Amino acid sequence: MSALAKTESVAARLAVEGLSSGYSAATVIRDVSFSIARGEILVILGKNGMGKSTLLKTIMGFLRATSGSIRLDGQEIANQPPHLNARRSLAYTPQEYAIFQDLTVEENLRLGVARDGLLDERMGDVEAAFPVIARRFRQRAGTLSGGEQKMLLLSRSLVARPKLMLVDEISEGLQPSMVTKMAEVLRRTKDKDGVAILLVEQNLPFALSVADRYAILKIGEIVEQGDVDQADALATLEQHLRI
Repeated sequence: MSALAKTESVAARLAVEGLSSGYSAATVIRDVSFSIARGEILVILGKNGMGKSTLLKTIMGFLRATSGSIRLDGQEIANQPPHLNARRSLAYTPQEYAIFQDLTVEENLRLGVARDGLLDERMGDVEAAFPVIARRFRQRAGTLSGGEQKMLLLSRSLVARPKLMLVDEISEGLQPSMVTKMAEVLRRTKDKDGVAILLVEQNLPFALSVADRYAILKIGEIVEQGDVDQADALATLEQHLRI
């Protein structure tokens, strides 16, 4: 590793280097490397089946890394269990509707905080982002609409006040006004609180509206990285994502 790469790695909130992972004997992601700074959003783009969700699950600790390094603020976290990574201020918003349907909104939100009392202190975060979720505090989560359940998922990450958020296709299935709202919340979170966000997406307009940088994942490997404000960024992304 060059001296410059070492310096950038130490300064990064998240530094992933040479990461490989998969399921049993099947390798899904191969030799993946990137970094994210504090207060920055990096979007991972790619078609279905390219390993985007596998990457997030490996960083969070749900899947085992077979090689490589994952460092949060310089501390190695590869192959640490998810509950320990959560204590290190990682928050994961999965693509699936991973809420407890029979619990109330309040009870689901309490799962995002380390101890009793913190949710009460942090409900202002939810009210500022998604007022409708704050109003449905006592409602059973399974009775929320699909869009409201996505808001609840993201709210659960927000109340954790993480250093790093892993967000998997939060815009999927949402109407345009809700996609705009999600973009607003993510931008405000990284600007106001300095949170680093790793965002997996297929919605290109949404991704470009929130991200600072992009990386394209193709068959488990990053084939292109760049800044979203580069003159050729859109053309490059469309070329790689074209069906």
